[in-house]
Amino acid sequence: MIDVSDPEFWTDLFDVLLEGTLETLWMTSVALAFTILIGLPLGIVLVGTERGRFLEAPFGSRGLGVAINRTLGFVVNLGRSVPFIVLMIALIPFTRLLVGSFIGTGPAIVPLTIVAIPFFARVVEIAVKEVDTGLFEAAESLGASRWLLVRRVILPQAAPSIVLGTATTITSIINFSAMVGVVGGGGLGNVALTYGLQRYSWIHIVGVIVILFVVVQLIQAGANALARRLDHSSGRGESRAALAVDEAERTA
Repeated sequence: MIDVSDPEFWTDLFDVLLEGTLETLWMTSVALAFTILIGLPLGIVLVGTERGRFLEAPFGSRGLGVAINRTLGFVVNLGRSVPFIVLMIALIPFTRLLVGSFIGTGPAIVPLTIVAIPFFARVVEIAVKEVDTGLFEAAESLGASRWLLVRRVILPQAAPSIVLGTATTITSIINFSAMVGVVGGGGLGNVALTYGLQRYSWIHIVGVIVILFVVVQLIQAGANALARRLDHSSGRGESRAALAVDEAERTA
């Protein structure tokens, strides 16, 4: 049990919480980077390969589009349906093969990324589906390529929803990182286990809760502000959507 009357207690508490916070932010940041890198195009392809969408017949084959859509949908649903603790244990051999170990902040990034990608892909899918389908048709009629359609139409119009979804994804990764800490992954979860549970320090538990709350609040507030700014600049209504079409026409 920790003695709070120890002169070194508060210094040690600050150092432990700071180290745990930095480890949590590191794991979350790296996992988020890989999640966006993979999940963003995955979500766009999920929508694009649906019937009547801009990627329904890749390489001129509708059958290939159906196969891609169903395969990706199955993988995404599978990833979302497996509880994280089960997925983390199942990925131990793969994590050890990839990074040489399954304990520590580095190896923890592997399961955090894999569990977040399907979630973020669905977020992107929902955001893209909110974009007016008439805008797709108008851009295609003006000769916009698929890449131009994604870059000039889909991403600007879906950006506010994607930003808000990203904030939710970050919160989920932070929550999962706490579970990773319980099995030796480091971060604030490990602080709560090592000091809060095993050494009966309620002050460490309170500190972890407060830090997590503040971090999540700051992330959500920043995402809300950015989403409002993007929504104002990109537009959601028909008149503002027409601007995106004009841009596609000029660039095509």
